[in-house]
Amino acid sequence: MSPSLSPAALVTDSTASLPPPLLDYWGIRVVPVTVIIGDDAYEEGVTVTPAEVGAALRAGTPVSTSRPSPARFLQEYREAASAGAERILSVHLSADLSGTYDSAVLAAADAPVPVDVVDSSSVSMGLGYGVVSAARALARGESVAAAAAAAVKTCAETRVLFYVDSLEFLRRGGRIGAAQRWIGSALAMKPILHLAKGRVQPLEKVRTAGRAIARLEELAEESAGDRPCGVAVMHLDAATRADELADRLRQRLPEAQVMVGEVGAVIGSHTGPGMLAVIVSPVRTPGRTE
Repeated sequence: MSPSLSPAALVTDSTASLPPPLLDYWGIRVVPVTVIIGDDAYEEGVTVTPAEVGAALRAGTPVSTSRPSPARFLQEYREAASAGAERILSVHLSADLSGTYDSAVLAAADAPVPVDVVDSSSVSMGLGYGVVSAARALARGESVAAAAAAAVKTCAETRVLFYVDSLEFLRRGGRIGAAQRWIGSALAMKPILHLAKGRVQPLEKVRTAGRAIARLEELAEESAGDRPCGVAVMHLDAATRADELADRLRQRLPEAQVMVGEVGAVIGSHTGPGMLAVIVSPVRTPGRTE
């Protein structure tokens, strides 16, 4: 049961990568983003899994994504209002990476109650930690504006680092940004990227996958320091590597709460199988109010 007595509802999208127990605990509503495999469309987290996306990518099947329609958002807003919400806070992945935010804004204009739509400028658990901060604020009885500010602040203070086996999937999806310059010269290199101002940006490149993952670990430790924080190790079709990295981070970061999860189908379709991310946030324990 959600701890919140707030008359406001909290909505996000499926790219937030929040585990179902956290969604249930905080009463967070999720609008699924569309994943297209071959000629078939699926709803992320509802009718398609990350494993199925990874298998399709490895098989060479075309995989793409599409933002939820305004009608799908409006459906969620109406359901929230029918359940008693007097106001809605809708927090979504970076508008520079997807039109999801725009769909939410369009739907908000027709919603039966006021809707505040927030561009998190983040993605995956970078977004997820921000949504949890908003949920905590609402549970404390703070206003929707204060909860929105808490989400934005957390997302801005959360570092999203990731390694991909290849830049090809990001190139195909048009999400590669400034890392485009690495195409061609990076054939023998393994790229480390990060999210900066809502966009995928190049950070470093090293010669082997092993060194890239070790460097990801070092960067995560630098970001976390010795403060209490939350660390999410996310992956697509790389569970063993993710578990091993998480175990090492638990040893190196005794003040951090480390979780492991699989990125959603949408993010996975753009990063490709083998992707490994480390997300460091000031939000230490997503399942608690303090």
